Amino acid sequence: MVKPRVLVLRVAGTNCDQETVWALQMAGASAERVHLNEFISGRKRLKDYQALVIPGGFSYGDDIAAGKVLANQLLYRLENDLRELVHRRKPILGICNGFQVLVKAGLLPGQPPGQQATLTWNDSARFEDRWVYLKVETEVCPFVKNLPEIIRLPVAHAEGKFLPANKKVLGFLERKKLVVFRYVSPSGELTGYPYNPNGSVAGIAGICSPDGLILGMMPHPERAVIRQHYPDWLRHPESSATAATAGFQIFKNMVDYLA
Repeated sequence: MVKPRVLVLRVAGTNCDQETVWALQMAGASAERVHLNEFISGRKRLKDYQALVIPGGFSYGDDIAAGKVLANQLLYRLENDLRELVHRRKPILGICNGFQVLVKAGLLPGQPPGQQATLTWNDSARFEDRWVYLKVETEVCPFVKNLPEIIRLPVAHAEGKFLPANKKVLGFLERKKLVVFRYVSPSGELTGYPYNPNGSVAGIAGICSPDGLILGMMPHPERAVIRQHYPDWLRHPESSATAATAGFQIFKNMVDYLA
């Protein structure tokens, strides 16, 4: 079987691209790291890939706001190519900084057009680097199939607080079941810091587009691909086995969808 070609987009400040490529390769994809300038110059074309992943990091130093410069680059330099990718129903995954980019480019939640939310400074006013519990909620997004209801993934961000523009936007997300992940306590309850590491409204850690094919999430699945990534796998090797590979399952679901 021909492996699906997946683009892992990078720019100055991206720092999770190699781990993301490795995770995709583990899941069965042919993944390629390509700099944005290759597409702006025309040497590469988005339509030659079957999926787009925007990985974590600090694109362009997070100047102005996290992900905003890269979001503008995509909107004003590659808008037609990007819209064609969406129109062809090709998956797009944004992780951490990539989630910030998708939200600020207006690709998430996607309706109505334009930016309808933001990811802003953590309530703690500091960089949060920790493992968190997540509740998997949606049936809309195909990339979370076969995940347990509660999983653990790591976060690492300073601007991860999900903030919808207004109650109407939040209502749209809830009504259409577009909230994919929520920060919860170990028992699965919505709660405050430190389980919600940034103060996100309604505990939102990840959302998807109405068709489920654009997924944005603050936690890092590429850092939970094998059991040994889990911080306590030696103490609880059996109980942590499924949750520790939650990141791998997300990438595998994307590759299976493409296949």
